[in-house]
Amino acid sequence: MRLLLVEDDVMVASGIKLGLTDAGYAVDWVGSGERAEEVLRTESFDAAIIDIGLPAMDGLELTRRLRRPGMASPAMPVLILTARDALHDRVQGLDWGADDYMVKPFELPELLARLRALLRRSQAATTAVLSFGPLELDTAGRRASIRAAGAEQVIDLGPREWTVLEYLLIHAPKPASKDKLLQALTGWDKEITPNAVEVYVSRLRGKLEPHGVALRSIRGFGYRLELHAQ
Repeated sequence: MRLLLVEDDVMVASGIKLGLTDAGYAVDWVGSGERAEEVLRTESFDAAIIDIGLPAMDGLELTRRLRRPGMASPAMPVLILTARDALHDRVQGLDWGADDYMVKPFELPELLARLRALLRRSQAATTAVLSFGPLELDTAGRRASIRAAGAEQVIDLGPREWTVLEYLLIHAPKPASKDKLLQALTGWDKEITPNAVEVYVSRLRGKLEPHGVALRSIRGFGYRLELHAQ
């Protein structure tokens, strides 16, 4: 999953980003509300973590603006971070579109737990289960399985295999470009090469094709899920 972190303190942002990345998220970081608003007009994220005390445009105003229909992800969950503990600030943040609120200082495990809860609620509000033929991906429970002949077989997926498959299922039956898959895996930080996408696709093929779900390569573009007779 791809997250946007909006935090002007470089040390704080680095620590949060490292923790989120270690937990399997692709994290993009910006240091101002203005830059975040610009990014959110054109790029989609699964959730945003926003500090209130930003220079110029603060996090509350950014939260209000990102809920506008013209944004790429106006319904995404927003977790507000702040050093302010006043009731007025918490209420205003929630009224302006935030989904949860954490007061600094905080522990990383709690941040991760709150983020997981927000993502579960967000997915449950749309669809928690993505399916393609016998393949099912329970995004809330983080469970992949094959259902056939009344039986269920669980498929073990690594974090990046999960990200690739989730992206393909969201866009099925349309093809997904290799560039978009790479962005879903790494965000703006190109920590892996484009060729690494092929590695994860190859691993998924080995796990899915025995069950009749194929990953077709589209030359010069990317990949598409297809159903094949076993």
